[in-house]
Amino acid sequence: MTNPLLSPSALPFGLPPFADIDDGHYAEAVDAGLNDHLAEIQAIVDNPEPATFDNTALAMEKSGRLLDRAAASFFTLVSADASEAIKNLETELSPRFAAHQDAVYLNRGLYERFAAVDSAGLDAESARLVEEYLKEFRQSGIQLDDAGQDRLRSLNAELSRLGTEFGQRTKEAMKSAALLLDSADDLAGLPADEIASAAEAARVAGHDGKFLLTLIQPSNQPALAALDNRDVRRRLFEASVARGSTGGDLDVLDLVNSLVRLRAEKAALLGFANYAELVVDRQTAPDFGAVRSMLNRLAPAAVRNADAEAEALAESAGHPLEAWDWAYYSAKVRRERYTVDEQALRPYFELDRVLTDGVFFAATSLFGITFHERTDLAGYHEDVRIWEVRDADGAELGLFLGDYYTRETKRGGAWMNSLVDQSALLGTKPVVINNLNISKPPAGEPTLLTLDEVRTAFHEFGHALHGLFSDVTYPRFSGTSVPRDFVEYPSQVNEMWIMWPEVLSNYARHHATGEPLAQDVVDRLNESRLWGEGFATTEYLGAALLDLAWHVLDTDGIPQDALEFEAKALAAAGVAHPLIPPRYRTGYFQHIFAGDGYSAGYYSYIWSEVLDTETVDWFTENGGLSRANGDRFRAELLSRGNSRDPLESFRTLRGRDARLEPLLKRRGLE
Repeated sequence: MTNPLLSPSALPFGLPPFADIDDGHYAEAVDAGLNDHLAEIQAIVDNPEPATFDNTALAMEKSGRLLDRAAASFFTLVSADASEAIKNLETELSPRFAAHQDAVYLNRGLYERFAAVDSAGLDAESARLVEEYLKEFRQSGIQLDDAGQDRLRSLNAELSRLGTEFGQRTKEAMKSAALLLDSADDLAGLPADEIASAAEAARVAGHDGKFLLTLIQPSNQPALAALDNRDVRRRLFEASVARGSTGGDLDVLDLVNSLVRLRAEKAALLGFANYAELVVDRQTAPDFGAVRSMLNRLAPAAVRNADAEAEALAESAGHPLEAWDWAYYSAKVRRERYTVDEQALRPYFELDRVLTDGVFFAATSLFGITFHERTDLAGYHEDVRIWEVRDADGAELGLFLGDYYTRETKRGGAWMNSLVDQSALLGTKPVVINNLNISKPPAGEPTLLTLDEVRTAFHEFGHALHGLFSDVTYPRFSGTSVPRDFVEYPSQVNEMWIMWPEVLSNYARHHATGEPLAQDVVDRLNESRLWGEGFATTEYLGAALLDLAWHVLDTDGIPQDALEFEAKALAAAGVAHPLIPPRYRTGYFQHIFAGDGYSAGYYSYIWSEVLDTETVDWFTENGGLSRANGDRFRAELLSRGNSRDPLESFRTLRGRDARLEPLLKRRGLE
């Protein structure tokens, strides 16, 4: 049978024909894609004509189509539905992808052609394309001599291998650390549907009649807020925070030390003081000092707020507080102070209604787009749902895939990725995916969400809108292909509609009765907004500052004991709160160690939130949920991708540079 990945998909919008693709097809397609792309690049280098925009930059943008198609499908499965064959192939292919990247950006002939392109007379997006390619060549090491480039290639290959292994061990450790309980009595305090989900998870895992509390990626597990049994809370908490650091096959601390050492060497080779300096050089932040200054400014106020919260929790508990008590008594104090019980809200947040009448409704109200489920199209797993998205005038915009349930073959957390990028040059429309990790209820039962899961659904759809609304010429600039410390900004803005009256009243209805969430409950939710911000900001800053601590080390400063280093780093940063572990500890900090995505860049969430807070203020000042506001946000920001400086897009929308003060007010840090 012909490999379906070797030719463009005939399905709508270029959706990969997942039903026809076997695991074995990926190796063949990636191999062919790597070879084809190198041949295309060599043709650009060997062109006897003088370098021009068309025969160099444009030819580069048109190259690599087979590789992009195969890689997009393959890495979607790596994250969301990885069989043993896919995991083994990932281990094999990851160093090859790293080597391929080096083969492109350490190609002196290719660099010289780009350097010779005359940008005079080009339109702004085309001139930026040449500029961005030249910048990537320089940041990738084109200036190094042959020996330096050879060492860099070795470093990149080994970093890719180690990052892949970290991600695979982390996924297995999260699955292995799930807490198996014998009796429903151990789950007292959890809602009935969550107990049913725990029973279903145990059944699927081969423990029929028992109950399995599966973990999510961060330290703080949702069940901690509801479990009455203190010892069960302790066991769940300890299982969570010990992941990856207890010895055995799934311990990752050896990988961490190797990753950090190699990254430090890479930074030095490229002329940077440390890896954090190298990473920030590629972001919107002006320099590493600005990043550290902002985090250091936030930390003392966050810890003060957390200490005040801890006093209230200890008083409510009537005994000394432990870390596994925090979420439980925080929920209790919230109920006592504000008469808000977040567990009691779950019947009002049924998944399908949250999507259709919340997430999609807000997008339709803002942008005029509509969603049409395509049950005739198949995703990579039976749980994947597919919607065709149409513009206000009925024109086809793209496809949106939703994959909401957790499973053993899926990594933790939530994310958006793209199967097809929008590009006017290539004539492609976007195909984007949102992944969440919601516990799947037994067949026939409703999927009820926590408020945090509702927030995640809106957040990830903000990323999806960034991809769907892309309106650029060149695929390099499409959608979310922006600096890492800007990419979270549109997704955070989309969270504002969760509590917006018109949106909330449309989706927050009891799944059985249709009764809307009472206005007095909404008012109390709004009044309680700042409760818990001390904890939330402190746990986030703990992770962000831990990330930077690992990545300012030089090759001589790599610690022997990773956990001792973690403790000292948190203390030195002023965020070593005894009751609040960082949102991610070293042993499961997948964002920064499984690949290069957020390494030295976890600060991006709060850096982006500065822009987000300002934009929420802009929407509010201009009337909120309106087509006029949505159309302007789309035109000036969401559609632009990286086709112009993202901060210029922000300034065009807001009319000025962002200020920190609105964020301080939002988080109660004034």
